[in-house]
Amino acid sequence: MAENFKKSYRFAYLSSLYITLLLTLILSVFLYIVSLLHVGFIIGFALVSYATSFIIIQYRVEKFIYRRVRKIYDDIEMLDVDDIGESPVTTDMRTLIKEVEKFALQRKSEIEKLNIRETYRKEFMGNVSHELKTPLFTVQGYILTLLDGAMKDPKILDKYLNRANKGVERLIYIVNDLDMITKLETGDLNLNYVNFDIVELVQSVFDLFEMKASKKNIALTFDMNYTQPIMVHADKERIQQVLSNLIVNSIKYGKEDGTTEVSIEDLIRNKTIVRVTDNGEGIAQAHIPRLFERFYRVDKSGSRKEGGSGLGLAIVKHIIEAHHERIYVESDYRVGSEFSFTLEKVKKFPVVDVSPKTA
Repeated sequence: MAENFKKSYRFAYLSSLYITLLLTLILSVFLYIVSLLHVGFIIGFALVSYATSFIIIQYRVEKFIYRRVRKIYDDIEMLDVDDIGESPVTTDMRTLIKEVEKFALQRKSEIEKLNIRETYRKEFMGNVSHELKTPLFTVQGYILTLLDGAMKDPKILDKYLNRANKGVERLIYIVNDLDMITKLETGDLNLNYVNFDIVELVQSVFDLFEMKASKKNIALTFDMNYTQPIMVHADKERIQQVLSNLIVNSIKYGKEDGTTEVSIEDLIRNKTIVRVTDNGEGIAQAHIPRLFERFYRVDKSGSRKEGGSGLGLAIVKHIIEAHHERIYVESDYRVGSEFSFTLEKVKKFPVVDVSPKTA
């Protein structure tokens, strides 16, 4: 505070000194020629004094503010020194305050984004570490047990090798999902668009997971009997992956004797929406905003018992967005969940009768 007072006093002292010296010089000249110029002396002196004071104060204020504003720019790296150059700096403090406030808001927003990313990075690294080390330690444990002498027993050897193999398969599953989501995020995964029947694809996914669903007596069904095909334009293999992930999740978190229902509805602008609905345990609203994050789990203990890489919904979201479509989720805790996504429907062209008309 004392240093600021000293600077302001020094500024005022020098400005006053310059004005006093210049006015004294001008007054001496006027006094010398006053005997020759009686008329208009007072008015002339006033005008010259005003103009002189304005020039000196303006010059001093510009230099005073310029040096400090330039230092502020240098300190906060808002602009390069070359960008300021030797151009005059405005003495309008309101403009300066607006610039500084605008910069502060931008930097605050950047800092908040960086903090979010840093938190996400730490959480992501922790999740990757946890997901990988669990099967790694499992495989290592079985192998070390065998090396310690258990391999001499054929039954234990066969059992432990099978368990170690399952651990390796889980590692491969996680790595493949990580590779998939990396390609999706970087845009390296090309989509192969074709026209296909979405009803037939859903039925094939039902057939694929029918045995898995039967273990919990969960019925995989449509909301109605679709007698006509519904043709969509998308990457069939990737959409099958989306349906598989959503249906597997509905089975995994579904309740005994429950239902997983798929409905297909038309939307405006040549779109169709596919809904996957279950009456399982549902998702609390607090979890929904983070549901599609990598490795994010609602039930951290139960979901790991069920297996999976924790990347399924993140992959689903990226695949749908790669198609330039949208995915939605609605859920009521302990009531059930509904995941839905849009697809482009194949345009139907009217059939023109070109057969010759009989008279």
